[in-house]
Amino acid sequence: MKKSISIWSFPFDWPLDRKLKVAADAGFAGFEVDLTEDGPVNLKSDAKALAAVRKKVEAAGLELSGLATGLYWGANAASADPAVRAKAAGILEAEIGCAAGLGLDVILVVPGAVGVDFIPGGEVVPYDLAYERAAKFVAAALPAARKAKVTICIENVWNKFLLSPLEMSAFIDGFQSDRVGAYFDAGNALLVGYPEQWIKVLGKRIRRVHFKDFRRAVATVDGFCDLLSGDVDWPAVMKALREAGYDGWVAAEMIPPVPFYKHCPEVLAANTSRAMDAIFSLGA
Repeated sequence: MKKSISIWSFPFDWPLDRKLKVAADAGFAGFEVDLTEDGPVNLKSDAKALAAVRKKVEAAGLELSGLATGLYWGANAASADPAVRAKAAGILEAEIGCAAGLGLDVILVVPGAVGVDFIPGGEVVPYDLAYERAAKFVAAALPAARKAKVTICIENVWNKFLLSPLEMSAFIDGFQSDRVGAYFDAGNALLVGYPEQWIKVLGKRIRRVHFKDFRRAVATVDGFCDLLSGDVDWPAVMKALREAGYDGWVAAEMIPPVPFYKHCPEVLAANTSRAMDAIFSLGA
């Protein structure tokens, strides 16, 4: 497996060059970027801007491992409001285009939410309608994804939707397309189950993996913690990934670097890299 780190593992106000240098110095081979409204990769990025980002990553001695985005938290693709759904569709279109421009074959997608506890006053959508709208949302983007040779990968997140690996597998399989897969997050799975069981069920559907750790007793976003300091059964996770035949990118998604590290946040990358090396050696 190949070791990467998410751009979200660094202070948001750091310039991209600094994040890349710290990641490379820490021993990572890959770097996961994100689509934002005004960052290095954004909704208006053209081919020239994307080529510049790619060049910076390569100059740092790194490879791009994936493209994520947090924009769906402000644009629920399963919303009852057609305007909100249209905004989500625009984000997905931009993700596909940016991935192609960056030379990536995978994007992280949140296809809709029933509810989100960490967004005060957020919309609550009936589950059956969320499923129907999410399926239409992904299906509508498939022609563009096929043309760009980009796979739409659904992440298991805290959206009260696709709450089991069986359901997520059925959702993915329903498109009957190799351009829909899973972006599996080990730490996120702990809230509703066991990551090693998710991996076993999702199997070959997994196209990318996120590593983060979580303390069940906290049971909120404050429960995310340093790798190896939470409740993820890492030997079982590694054993399951190997049995599933997964040998691709694994990106550490350490959210947020602050307040984890109120001082010297660059140490997070070094500690995370060492932890991932240790985790990779488990379950063999």
